[in-house]
Amino acid sequence: MQLSGSKLRQHAGDYSLIIAGAFLQALSYVIFLAPYKIVPGGVYGITIILHHVTEGLLPFFPGGLPMGATALCFNIPLMVLATKKIGLASGPKTVVTFLLISIFTDVLSYLFGTTPLVENDRFIACFYGGAILGMGVTCIFRAGSTSAGSDVLARVIAADSNLKVSNMLILLDSAVVLVGLFVFRDWAVPLYSWFTIFVYGKLVDMFQSENPSRAVFIVSQKTKEIKELIVDRMGMRGTFLHGRGMFEGKEKEIIFTIAERKDLPRIKNEVKLIDPDAFVSTMHASKDTPPPRA
Repeated sequence: MQLSGSKLRQHAGDYSLIIAGAFLQALSYVIFLAPYKIVPGGVYGITIILHHVTEGLLPFFPGGLPMGATALCFNIPLMVLATKKIGLASGPKTVVTFLLISIFTDVLSYLFGTTPLVENDRFIACFYGGAILGMGVTCIFRAGSTSAGSDVLARVIAADSNLKVSNMLILLDSAVVLVGLFVFRDWAVPLYSWFTIFVYGKLVDMFQSENPSRAVFIVSQKTKEIKELIVDRMGMRGTFLHGRGMFEGKEKEIIFTIAERKDLPRIKNEVKLIDPDAFVSTMHASKDTPPPRA
């Protein structure tokens, strides 16, 4: 299937953002965070811990396990699990993203080693590390991708429970930070790590100025199948609205739900697979209370 010029430009723009975002994330891990044992949660928080713990223990990796390759050992099974459990419309982009982050991380580690960029100033490292990490995450989000890791695991767990993805993500990242405290036995590790997480979270919020939630209206003849997608497979809530077409005057059922922005590509793609003639409309919304169960 040939892509139109606009589609090619969109893909080129998306993958350019992914390359830039992957490089910025790797730069943050290698230059600022890992040298000071700052653990920013997620898969790379775990790999930073493993990198330092294994330093001098392995003959093949005297400097410790390579962070990028170690992260792949976590991200690949997480990606397979997520694809089976919840499906991922951004799957190809996500695979490219975490592969590039791993490659960039190990290349930069080889070039720069583990010497801190600024000696004896952990605060500067965690501040700029968090800011650069936030810029990288923003680029990747704007490309409609994700770097897998704890974000994917949080969505898998939330799909089988009543917990919000955001709350589960906070719990998982905090657990990784506390592992850093236990391993390094230094209270500075979690304190600086949580500050890094705060900085990169605020930076993502600043650049993602649009409301993160969307009201989604779906008009289709296959409401039962779409309801199964939204409720059973995506773990979301929604309701049916009853309407009447203005042209033919026929009764219609309209599906209404509130979705996070990152879930919109999957909803649109899978709804079109279920019903190519479906009409999907979105608008800004707040998510103070969930829509009622239908």
